[in-house]
Amino acid sequence: MHQALRLTCDKTALQANWRWLRDRSGVEAGAAVKADGYGLGARETVAALAEAGCTTFYVSTWAEAQALGVLPDGGSLAVLHGFGPDDGPAALASTARPVLNSAEQAARWREVAPGRTCDVMVDTGMNRLGLRAEEAGCLEGLEIDTLMSHLACADEDNAMNAVQLERFRQAAASIPAKRTSLANSAGICLGRDYSFDLVRPGLALYGGVPRAEAAEHIAQVARIEAQIVQRRTIRAGESGGYGATFTASADTEAAILNIGYADGYLRGFSARGCAFAGEMALPVIGRVSMDLIAVDCGAAADLKEGEWVEIDYDLPTASEQSGLSQYELLTALGKRFTRRWI
Repeated sequence: MHQALRLTCDKTALQANWRWLRDRSGVEAGAAVKADGYGLGARETVAALAEAGCTTFYVSTWAEAQALGVLPDGGSLAVLHGFGPDDGPAALASTARPVLNSAEQAARWREVAPGRTCDVMVDTGMNRLGLRAEEAGCLEGLEIDTLMSHLACADEDNAMNAVQLERFRQAAASIPAKRTSLANSAGICLGRDYSFDLVRPGLALYGGVPRAEAAEHIAQVARIEAQIVQRRTIRAGESGGYGATFTASADTEAAILNIGYADGYLRGFSARGCAFAGEMALPVIGRVSMDLIAVDCGAAADLKEGEWVEIDYDLPTASEQSGLSQYELLTALGKRFTRRWI
């Protein structure tokens, strides 16, 4: 069935991003593929990264683990939300490891899967998931593959980074595990003190730039295109779109594109976003609506109904345009795109 939206994912760019993150950290690099590979497709992401040499992957839930299916040979999977009271059947049917986040989860895993390997999250200041240091005794006897924590402020030059680093060093010295892991994408950019044995990039794999140090090294992975539904002239003095927030100061050629906030192109792009017809910029005019946007196509005289234009979706640029985080821009992309990998 024809769909008037395209999401094209660049496998070569994804792999190059992973290699740069691995080389920057100087240690093994895993990959967060939760939220269906940040919206791009977890199965395709895993296949591409496994081809590049990645062997450790992370999802949020056991449902995501099940949806991912069988990993490439040599690959391993961890479930970040751990082992909840309803997760027994799914976890026991899976080869994935839970990332245990509480004393209750540790006790539950010890009872249900004695001797089976797990990962453990310790909280060093995020106060989201993880054991407190004084609860480490509940881990006695568990076979821990990876001891990890998560940085709260790594995308900023924040004193909290050094605090968490020291707290994690202390935890790693007292909790036996096969390997240790602290850094996410932004944490990798903080330097090798944060690398430990394994890093866990997410955003930067998919073209996000978490810190300035990565800006010249991370390639755009996802590109989106929309089809023109109609070309029209908004006459001088006429308004366009909901709320009549745009009024034409002169006759304005507009292309109406088949994309809107139902597709993840959110209202923050109203009068701020941009599309491209080749090298010609087509600024968004008026408000983004559910299924449609209008762009000024006066610079593209030959553009007509049925043709495709590329939406400006370089993540750092689109984040500045919309006020949305780079994470939101990826994971909000809807189901009406034809997703393809090149």
